[in-house]
Amino acid sequence: MAITGAETMVDEDHGEPFVLRATKIAAVVALYWFISITMVFLNSYLLDNKDLNAPLFVTFYQCLVSVGLCGLMQLLSMIKPDFVNVPAVNFQLKTSREVLPLSIVFIGMITFNNLCLKYVGVAFYTIGRSLSTVFNVLLSFIILKQSTSLQALVCCGIILGGFWLGVDQEGLAGSLSWSGVFFGVLASACVSLNAIYTKKVMPAVDGSIWKLSYYNNINACLLFIPLILVFGELGQLSRFNRLTDLKFWGMMTVGGVFGFAIGYVTGLQIKFTSPLTHNVSGTAKACAQTVIAVVYNSSSKSFLWWTSNMMVLGGSSAYTWVKSREMQKTTRKAPQEPDKEKLLQGEKGDAGV
Repeated sequence: MAITGAETMVDEDHGEPFVLRATKIAAVVALYWFISITMVFLNSYLLDNKDLNAPLFVTFYQCLVSVGLCGLMQLLSMIKPDFVNVPAVNFQLKTSREVLPLSIVFIGMITFNNLCLKYVGVAFYTIGRSLSTVFNVLLSFIILKQSTSLQALVCCGIILGGFWLGVDQEGLAGSLSWSGVFFGVLASACVSLNAIYTKKVMPAVDGSIWKLSYYNNINACLLFIPLILVFGELGQLSRFNRLTDLKFWGMMTVGGVFGFAIGYVTGLQIKFTSPLTHNVSGTAKACAQTVIAVVYNSSSKSFLWWTSNMMVLGGSSAYTWVKSREMQKTTRKAPQEPDKEKLLQGEKGDAGV
């Protein structure tokens, strides 16, 4: 299986034996689960460092690793084009400026995402970051002037109910972080905005996801530098006693590699299954991730706490199913019209994140 900067998801496996195709699908889904869950736990470990309170620097370094990996992949593409096939990118300042609005939203998304994870932990992370779907509906109405069906609104109501129940139960348990909830809400809003701005800046990179990732991460690295200075993280770094520790930098680099890899395996899972199946897989992964976090931390959660998680995950899955059915009906009625709903369909799990 060659590594590509695939902008198109073309299914090349027609005619394969069922067992072989099923094995491939199972392997791809397992790979997505492994990388996504590991990335979340690894980020939680890095951000929970008591000696280094510098979440912006951690996120900046992960973007820097992504830029380095983009360059490495381009080099490998020239040396071994049969194994790695990605488009060559020559940096242009004009294109970088056109991608800048997306980059601003992007750094907000990954920063607030990491801050949410830092303050709430992995177990409550699913609840803390659960409002992306609700913001999708709000933004589709405010920006795209699109109405939403009653069924989809009911699904959003279930998600909101699960969110508030989860916040209530976490508060009763004495482990609620309002800062974490606040950052989770901001991260959810940025996820939705990221989907919209991605669509808007696509023409600037000739529709290439690979080029977009390259420019986006370069811009993000440059934007993070003044933020790190303004928020005083440079002082935190100067006082950190593990700056020469290879284990620390190794963990930081692995976190960046996993952040880069999640984009590839997300596309791979969609290619081998479908966008709907990918979203269902992401929901099931979030459920497994929560269970693993509770067991790992030997936590005791109430029945209503678990109910809140099931409401969020169930509402998100139902919303995905409802929108999928609506998109199918729209396509059958007017196949010639572009599907604006795709503006708000994005990775709602841990994208870069």
